[in-house]
Order: sequence, then C-alpha cells, then structure tokens
Amino acid sequence: MILLRRYPMITATIVVGAVVLALLLLGQGSAARWVASTFAVAAALLRGAAMAKDIAHGRWGVDILAITAIASTVVVGEYIAALIVVLMLAGGSALEDYASGRAQAELGALLARAPQIAHREAEGGILEDIVVADVLPGDVLVLRPSEVVPVDGRLLSASAAFDESAITGESLPVDHVVGDAVLSGSVNGDAAVRLAATATVEDSQYSRIVALVQEAANSRAPVVRLADRYAVPFTLVALLLGVAAWLASGDPVRFAAVLVVATPCPLLIAAPVAFLGGMSRSARNGIIVKNGGTLEQLARIRTVVFDKTGTLTRGRPALEEVRTMPAPAGMVGPAELLALAASAEQYSSHVLAASVVKAALARGLELRQPDEAAEHATDGVAAIVGGHTVVVGKQSFVARTSGPVPGTELTSGQLAVYVGIDGRFAGTLIMSDPLRENALETLASLRRLGVRKAWMVTGDAQATADHIAALAGISEVRAECRPEDKVAIVRSMELRPVMMVGDGVNDAPVLAAAEVGVAMGAKGSTAASESADVVVMVDNLAKVSRAVRIGQDTIRIAVQSIWIGIGLSLGLMVLAAAGFIPAVAGALSQELIDLATILNALRALKWRERAEGAGNHPPSPGPPPAGQQQERPAAPSLHHGSPESGR
Repeated sequence: MILLRRYPMITATIVVGAVVLALLLLGQGSAARWVASTFAVAAALLRGAAMAKDIAHGRWGVDILAITAIASTVVVGEYIAALIVVLMLAGGSALEDYASGRAQAELGALLARAPQIAHREAEGGILEDIVVADVLPGDVLVLRPSEVVPVDGRLLSASAAFDESAITGESLPVDHVVGDAVLSGSVNGDAAVRLAATATVEDSQYSRIVALVQEAANSRAPVVRLADRYAVPFTLVALLLGVAAWLASGDPVRFAAVLVVATPCPLLIAAPVAFLGGMSRSARNGIIVKNGGTLEQLARIRTVVFDKTGTLTRGRPALEEVRTMPAPAGMVGPAELLALAASAEQYSSHVLAASVVKAALARGLELRQPDEAAEHATDGVAAIVGGHTVVVGKQSFVARTSGPVPGTELTSGQLAVYVGIDGRFAGTLIMSDPLRENALETLASLRRLGVRKAWMVTGDAQATADHIAALAGISEVRAECRPEDKVAIVRSMELRPVMMVGDGVNDAPVLAAAEVGVAMGAKGSTAASESADVVVMVDNLAKVSRAVRIGQDTIRIAVQSIWIGIGLSLGLMVLAAAGFIPAVAGALSQELIDLATILNALRALKWRERAEGAGNHPPSPGPPPAGQQQERPAAPSLHHGSPESGR
C-alpha cells in the first residue's frame, strides 16, 4: 500500500485497468474502451504539459515519442496497449526511483554514521556525555571500542588502531601512536582510547564530507543533455519506421505497434542511474564529486595542472639549515632567528609556516605569543613578537620592510624562507619539500587515461619549481605566480577540458576557473574545497587519477546502457513493423528492455577498481600534521589577509 501511495500514477493505472477488465467481463466493450482511452489521453496530456515546458526552455526530449505512442494506440482502438504504455511510463519512473535509491545508499550510509554524542573527560576523570556540537578544541574525549570518532583529534593513548575506510576508502585498519592525528569518521578498534579534540565538529573532516555528500546528492546530473543527444534521432527513426510500416501494410495498427515498442524509457532511466552510481562509487573512494556534470568533464580531461606545495609534494617541508647574517651585520643567532620566525608563523595556515613551527618545537625552542600578527596572501606574515617586528616570507615581501635582501644559494630541491627583524634582513631558513612517492605513478596513470598535457603552476621560486617538475616528468612549468597569474594561465590553455589540482586558499580562484577543480581537501583549506568541483578527502595524490577513471567508467556505462536500450528497441520495432509483435505484446516487452537497461547502469556502483598503478596505493600515513604536537595559544588580535600565504 505504501508503494501505491508513493506512486499515484501506477495506482490510478491499476485501478483503471481493473475497471476496464471488469467491464470487458460484463460484456461492456464500448464502455471499457471509453474508460481506458479517456484515462490514457489524460495521462498523455499530463506528460505533454511537462514536455511543453521543456521545449519552451529549448530542451527537446524523448517524451514526444511516448505521447505519440499513447495517442496512436487510442486512435486505432488498441486501448489495452495504451494502458500498458501508461503503466510502463509510470513503472519506469518507479524503477528509476528504486535504482536511484540503491545508488544513493552509499551516500546515505555516510550521513547515517555521523555521531551525535561524545564522551568528554571532566575533572577527576569523570565522563560526561555531551552533544558533539558542544565539543571544543582541547577537550579530552574518551572513545569506546567500535565507536566513531566524533571530531578531529590528537591521540593521547599510547597506541590505537582505527578503521578509516569511510574517509580514505582503504579497508585495512591504520595503527596510530600517541601524538598522531586522528580523523573524525574513523572507527575505533577493540580498546578504549583517549584523544584531545583539535577542531569543532563543523571544522572536522567527517562533517566536511557529510556536507559535500549532501551537496552532491542534491545536485542533478545533466542527464537531460546526455539523453537528448540520442532522443531526436531515435524519435525520427521510430516515426519513419512506423509510417513506413503503415504505408507498406495499409494497417495503421502497425504504426501504433512500432511506437509502443519505441517508448524511450531506456533513454530516461539509464543516465541518471549511472551518474548516481558513479557519484556513490567516488564517495566510497574518499572522493566527493559535487555534481554529475563534473563526471562528464572528468571523462574528457585532456590537460591537468598541478600546484606544487602540498599537491605534488608532501606539503610537509623539513628545515635543513638556518643561515644568519654574518657579523657585524648579524643581529641574532640561528636559534633566536628560528624562535622569532616560528613565533610569528604560529597563526599562519600555510604549510611552510607549520613546518617552521614544528622545526622550532623539535629543537626545544620556546615560542612567544605575538602581540599582533597579519598575514599577507601569497607573500608571508608580519608580527610583533617580544617587542620585535618580525617579517617572514618571500624575498620580495621581506625586502619591502627590511631593506635589501640578498639571494641565497640553493641546491636542487631546496627553498628559502626569508626573515627580517626590526626593519633589517636577519637571515634565511633553508627548507626542502620532496616529491610525493606516488606522483610519477599518478601522472603515468593520467596519461594512460588520455590526459595529453601536464603543467605545474606555483608561487615558488623558479629553481625549486624546475627541480620538482623534473622529478615528476612535467615539462611545462610556471613559477613565482600569484593567484591571478594562475587563473590567466589556466584560461589561456588551448587543450581542454582542463583539470586543476591544488590545496590552498590561494588555489581557490584557479580551481573555480578550470573546467574541473580538484581540491586536496585532507589538508587543504575550506575555501579551496568550496571552489572545487571534486574534493579528495584523503592525502593521496593517486585519488586524482582515480577520479578521472571513475568519470570515464560512469560515462561509458551510461552511454552503453542507452545503446543497449536503443538496440533492443530497434530490434522490436523492426519485428513490430513486420507484424510479428502486436501492440499489447510490444508494450509488455518494453519492461524487459527497461530492466536490462537499469541492471547495466547499476554497474557504475560496483565497477571493479582497475589496477591503474598509483590508483591502488593506500595513502602513506606519514607523521601527524605539523603544529599538532602542541596546543597553540589563543590567537591575539589578528588582522589576516587571506588565511594562507601561498608563498
């Protein structure tokens, strides 16, 4: 009964069919024909009203064929066939709804897993259950066996194992030790553990996934465009074949029979089911695709553009050397220079800033709380620390406030962070950020998938950019770019569509400018994730090629399903034109075509993950993100430009 109430057209058609059958058993053939024909015409008019709106917006769909089939069967007296066509169209919508529900099951599972209660440790070790929304950074939480981690945190227990498959798509448990970062949405193992919250629920990884999944689930795939590519020629073929059968036989029933088996449910059903399946499969792989249009674009990518820091590289640069100005110009020693720079960098979200802070803490240096701090997008940060004015960042940025800044000699792969103190250049922090282990495999996989051009566009120095590009096998390099430069470069590229891969706030404009923007969301900024079309929720570059593979598989399955439906329909149309299939039998046979189409389209849910080199490598656990070894002090009066420098 619930199903009948959910699909009123099916209910109405069944009721009318029962009335028609009763009238026929009572010998009231004329009344039966009148009831069935009236209902069928009313159903056609309802469908026609929706079709007229689409045509008014320039969308010529396949409904005209269904309406013509109903009208023709009514005219030639095949009113039973007309009822079956109406039932078939309503049933096709129900089948699509069912298939869509199955395709969205993986997405719904993510939403259902979101925890609502957290166990907070109060004074004296007493546990209190609180709403997850009330958890604040610094709260100590206790996680019982098999519970879902409610917010991002840092492990306080000596060791623990977590199932991170809902976040990363990897099925094997991940072992963590004290101090490691723990992602919300992970499932605790067999022992209770303690962790310190490092984010609120809104800013945690799992909540970001939930929000993006909801956006993706509510986005409509451009299935009308995909179906309409085949709808007009399919409709013309059906009409021409029906007219030819009518003229050759002299029997108008042949025309109705051809149109009945040509009713275009496969075109209406195949694409949405495949698209939803592809989006669900992406979510299981830790990749959030925000809409079906992105899947279409992913399938056709010809140029890929990478940011460097945090994208092609690990994004966790290591400090190699502190170079101070020699006496008598030298103001401070290496330890004091590093301590002042790290103190200023405490409130920057840039990966270089986090690495500077981490290096200072590792050397046991005491960090001071700045009295003021201001971040300058893509350039650096300026702060007042212990009465000193400290400027940290690019050479040109430091030179604007600290006078002449000499260049520093770098070996291949090194990068420099310049430091000015009290209006004078004080020294340089020499750092290195190696290429990701799976970068070469990812690029090779993209080439196998049809990507013909690879670029690297970065704000880093030319020498550093050239070194990383050479290691990655990328020949096209643009260095020392500001955000607007990146946008101009991407827009000028001729080989399209273009996919841009980045992770920071300064990447947000160029992610929006490309046909497909991919944000490495595991460590990247919220702004980048919001601007992107695809968000990779795990720190694994290989997911970029996996996203392209899923897009190609989804489009191939959608088109293949459409052609299966068209092929089977054409075969039945020929048989109907020759007089071998009456209208009623043709209407019933269309349901088998619908079923075959749906079953094939559902393969997009479970399409086997092919061995695509880097695509099968689990993410490297690596050390915890920099800056999480110590609780940062509350921020002073900050005046940020952009939350991330991008230098």
